[in-house]
Amino acid sequence: METKTHIYRKLFSSTFYLSAFTFGGGFVIIPLMKKNFVDDLHWIEEDEMLNLAAIAQSSPGAVAVNASILLGYKVAGILGALVTILGTILPPLIIISVISLFYTAFRDNTVVNAVLKGMQAGVAAVIADVVINLGSNVIKEKNIVSTLVMVCAFAATFFFKVNVMYIILVCGCIGATKILIQVKNSPKDGDK
Repeated sequence: METKTHIYRKLFSSTFYLSAFTFGGGFVIIPLMKKNFVDDLHWIEEDEMLNLAAIAQSSPGAVAVNASILLGYKVAGILGALVTILGTILPPLIIISVISLFYTAFRDNTVVNAVLKGMQAGVAAVIADVVINLGSNVIKEKNIVSTLVMVCAFAATFFFKVNVMYIILVCGCIGATKILIQVKNSPKDGDK
C-alpha cells in the first residue's frame, strides 16, 4: 500500500514533468496523463480518464489545469488536487518568466521561430491521435446515443461552424437526460 506522502510526491512529479515537457496545451497532455495514470500507475480506469477529459474540456479555464485538478482530486482528494495544480502550473510559470527576461532575443531569433513552427506540426499530430483514441473508445462502447452525439457534435462544429458553447450545452442536456432515464429505469433496492 502506498503512503499518502508517496502518492502526493508522485502526483506532483508526474504533473510537473508532463507540464514541463508538453507543448500544445491540454489536448496534448490528456493522452500523456492517460498513459501515466491509467496504463502505468493504474490509479484510475480508462473510462474515468475519458470522463475527466470531457469535464476538463467543458469547464472554464485551461484544459491541462482542469484535468490535473480532477485527476488529483480523484486520486487523493482536495490536497491531491492542490498538489497537481502546483505541479501543472509551475513549469509554464518558470518558463515564461525566463523567456520574458530574454523576450527580444527570442522574438527575433530565426532558429527559435523555426523550432516553434516545427512544434506546431507535432502538436497537430498529437491532437489527431487524441481524437482518434477517444473517439474509438466511444465507438467501442457500442452505445448508439454516444456515437450519434459524437458524430453530430463533430459535424456541427466542422461543417456548420456552430459555436462550441451551444454544442456543449446540447450535449450536456442529452447526457443529463440519458442519466435521468437510466436512474428512472434502474431497479430500486426494494424491487430486488
